[in-house]
Amino acid sequence: MFTGIVEETGRVLAFEPRAEAWSLRIAARAALVDLIAGDSIAVNGCCLTTAQFDATSLRFDVLEETRRLTNFAVLQPGAAVNLERSLRFGGKIGGHFVTGHIDGLGTVEVFEPRGKDHYLRVRLPGELTRYIVHKGSIALDGISLTIAEVAEATFAVWIIPHTLTVTNLGEKRVGDPVNLEFDLLGKHVEKLLLTRTP
Repeated sequence: MFTGIVEETGRVLAFEPRAEAWSLRIAARAALVDLIAGDSIAVNGCCLTTAQFDATSLRFDVLEETRRLTNFAVLQPGAAVNLERSLRFGGKIGGHFVTGHIDGLGTVEVFEPRGKDHYLRVRLPGELTRYIVHKGSIALDGISLTIAEVAEATFAVWIIPHTLTVTNLGEKRVGDPVNLEFDLLGKHVEKLLLTRTP
């Protein structure tokens, strides 16, 4: 479980296929604090299990399905990725509850400065629009954000300067894929309503 408050951006050192899985190695600092093998780390919002680490980097085994269904498919060495360690009891809870299970991919449609902030509009597959609620929460590449606008198959969020500085959003361009995780509460309510008997 995570909160969508990104602790740092790491840099992809290598992402390559191996016999058993894809191997993703990332340079990091904050994510290494108190880390033990097997710990969960959200990478661009996707929950991964730490397989190995050293003083400056950590490595994950990534399933082919995970690579295919997330924006990991376009990761290259040097790319910035958002990192968040899992929620710890007794710690601060900002953002919203995020599981690290990606629901789908969106595409950056508009990303531009407006005044001191940045406006980001994302297009998403039509079947996922039911999860988009004005003023609701969404995790975009693992970043907890509030939905400011909803229009057909798009939604928009406002990005404050701090978020732009401490996440990988500063490197996003129109056409880039972004990982989306919708609000957990909304998905559970939908499931309960669908399984109700008349």
